[in-house]
Amino acid sequence: MSGRKSAFAPVAAPDARVLVLGSLPGEASLAARRYYAHPRNRFWHLVGKAIGVDLPALDYEARLAALKARGIALWDTVASARRTGSGDAAIRAAEPAPLAQLVAALPALRAVAFNGRKAAAVGRPQLAGHAAVTLLDLPSSSPAYAAMPLAEKERLWARLADFLR
Repeated sequence: MSGRKSAFAPVAAPDARVLVLGSLPGEASLAARRYYAHPRNRFWHLVGKAIGVDLPALDYEARLAALKARGIALWDTVASARRTGSGDAAIRAAEPAPLAQLVAALPALRAVAFNGRKAAAVGRPQLAGHAAVTLLDLPSSSPAYAAMPLAEKERLWARLADFLR
């Protein structure tokens, strides 16, 4: 079993209307100290398509600024865990992130979107009592989840825009 790995700090402006939650940063992201750093992860493409911004063309700081400007916050459902490699199935001894605390600090929040099954499995139970917030399960943006065609992922991720108007 490898050492304990920890999530990054949340990226959130006080006026965020959508919070996108992953599970735990993978090895490429941890090494780069950036959300969704693996070059084949489609997160930046999918969110960019949903908001009409070519996020992959921007540098990392500009990507984060574009998300904040459009009311999108980022975080992970797992604060720390033991994991060998990057796969969600390898997560062991997970300590959940204090999601309810962040949600309570975002008064304009309308939706929480889970990026993949593991994020939903860890995050949904914590947020079940927040009736004012819509919980959305989205297909994983990870290159490991290739069962769904990209066009279908784009269609489902486009639902984010409904909560940003």
